[in-house]
Amino acid sequence: MSQKHAIVIGSGFAGLSAATHLASKNFRVTLVEKNESPGGRARKFNHQGFVFDMGPSWYWMPDVFEKYFAAFDKKPSDYYDLIRLDPSYAVIYGEGDILDIPADLAEFKQMLHEIEPGAGNQLDLFLKQAAYKYQVGIHDLVTKPSRSLFEFTSPSLLVDMLRMDIFQSMAKHVRKFFKSDKIIRLMEFPVLFLGETAENIPALYSLMNYADIALGTWYPKKGMHEIIKGMVSLAEEKGVKFLYNSEVEEIEIENGKAKRVRLISGDKIEADVVIAGADYHHVDKHLINPNYSNYSEEYWDKRVMAPSSLLFYLGIDKRVKNLRHHNLFFDEPLGPHADAIYTNPRWPEKPLFYVSVPSITDNTVAPEGMENMFLLIPLAPDLEDSEELREKYFHIIMDRLEKITDQEIRSHIIFKRSYAHSDFKSDYHAYKGNAYGLANTLTQTAILKPSLKNKKVSNLYYTGQLTVPGPGVPPSLISGQVVANEVIKENI
Repeated sequence: MSQKHAIVIGSGFAGLSAATHLASKNFRVTLVEKNESPGGRARKFNHQGFVFDMGPSWYWMPDVFEKYFAAFDKKPSDYYDLIRLDPSYAVIYGEGDILDIPADLAEFKQMLHEIEPGAGNQLDLFLKQAAYKYQVGIHDLVTKPSRSLFEFTSPSLLVDMLRMDIFQSMAKHVRKFFKSDKIIRLMEFPVLFLGETAENIPALYSLMNYADIALGTWYPKKGMHEIIKGMVSLAEEKGVKFLYNSEVEEIEIENGKAKRVRLISGDKIEADVVIAGADYHHVDKHLINPNYSNYSEEYWDKRVMAPSSLLFYLGIDKRVKNLRHHNLFFDEPLGPHADAIYTNPRWPEKPLFYVSVPSITDNTVAPEGMENMFLLIPLAPDLEDSEELREKYFHIIMDRLEKITDQEIRSHIIFKRSYAHSDFKSDYHAYKGNAYGLANTLTQTAILKPSLKNKKVSNLYYTGQLTVPGPGVPPSLISGQVVANEVIKENI
């Protein structure tokens, strides 16, 4: 029996995962990538000894990565070296008010107790529930293709779902255990990765706290792109063929089947199945005939998108002080910034922001005696994006960063690059310039997300952060496997 040919569009985590799983099951796989290098949002770039990860910078849920590589009889350590960060990260509430989050659980509990007497014991109860949600959520629910309600109708799973607080908000759940505003803000922080406020994210996602506190924050030496390098190496070992600088112009459909992919270069590639790891909206509205679209433009416009971001990549000609590898600046109230992202979209007056300095951990990502710095402001998608606004907000956050850490940084910047909405659109065709995909609200969970399969084209599938299971690096790895399993089930 001849091999079936699968074309995967996009070499982000989900596309690489789907391609490798298919290749391991005897599919002939061609992966086409718009950009000159793999990784999607997890690409990297170099400048005079500085090595910058362009997107994801947090390595959580190490078991998901282990499970991914184990599917091919490999280990993460076959491709990269992991370092557990301690402190995991720092939370900056203001001048002289900084929490270093210890990696050791007993130390973490003691820290909470010092902030709020009894909070350490409450943490045990909170984490017991979170651990259960993590085991069921990450190792069962998120692996479902979510194409039918019947996937969720087993009595045991229904009981599990009720126990996982899917109808209660994260905000209410956290406040059942803790009273201190400082602890509440700390516990609500992980759901910011999911693209909504704690008031609108189901309490199911306290599983993120378990990932944070119990499983730890890790860093792959030489940067997050080392994961991509490892995945590409594994994919090539399985026989995946990579075509870079190969943007897709059209998925040609005949008689309800995707027959071939036409590149902007004019080249055409015949296909038995197509898996789109590119932006779902872009594929749905621009790469296929409108008669075959899964969703209307009105549908897409009503989706709640996770934030976009304004990013700065900085090369600093000295070592910095009073910063950790990961730093969360909560020195202004979250409410007004959240309102500017989710309720009344606008550029925020007093933005919260995140700073990563990986060169504190890893001397390979900056020249000797210098620092590699990455700054991020979460923003509403689809905002006006200009150089003037970027520069204005750079100085807003640098004023606070320099004041709180008691040092001059701007005069030591020898390299600076910004990245925001228009770049996400240009590089990834990101819908509304989003950075993280679709928000994980209750009404956009499981079967309520955009389907991983086209309803009108029998061999066109979707993977990545706009379909199941959702945004983030571990979910994207899982998304690729889930869609590959569906392809294998329906095309062998």
